[in-house]
Amino acid sequence: MTKVKKIIDQKNSSIISVASTDKVELVLTLMREHRVRSVMVADNKKLVGIVSQGDCAIKVLLPNLNAKEVMVSQIMTPNPLTVTPDNSLEECMAIMVHKHIRHLPVLENQQLIGVISIGDIVKNIIEIQGNQIEFLENYIKGVRMA
Repeated sequence: MTKVKKIIDQKNSSIISVASTDKVELVLTLMREHRVRSVMVADNKKLVGIVSQGDCAIKVLLPNLNAKEVMVSQIMTPNPLTVTPDNSLEECMAIMVHKHIRHLPVLENQQLIGVISIGDIVKNIIEIQGNQIEFLENYIKGVRMA
């Protein structure tokens, strides 16, 4: 059972975040520059929310609001669900499926240390399945593993 810690340790350690008083334009710019679909919202180094591409599209662009004027606090999801490095990926997947979300901030001692996405989970599942297939192929072929 893979833990969140393993995934966080393998990922780029930079966390993309904005303040709740920043404008949505900054969020969109960061999403484009870093090729991410969500941005953490932190005030005084404390996680206070999360903003997704969907939030920007549905709450700003669709109603024809100006991203240069709308503050992040107006569209963010406050107090997002979080996980710890000790949570399993299975637990994360269950939360994501049940709550219909794609990103979970990872907190350790109340500090934001990373983000786990549904893409991270799928990548891990594919890796595990690939290893299992290789093992079974070798078993069938009679290859002895050291």
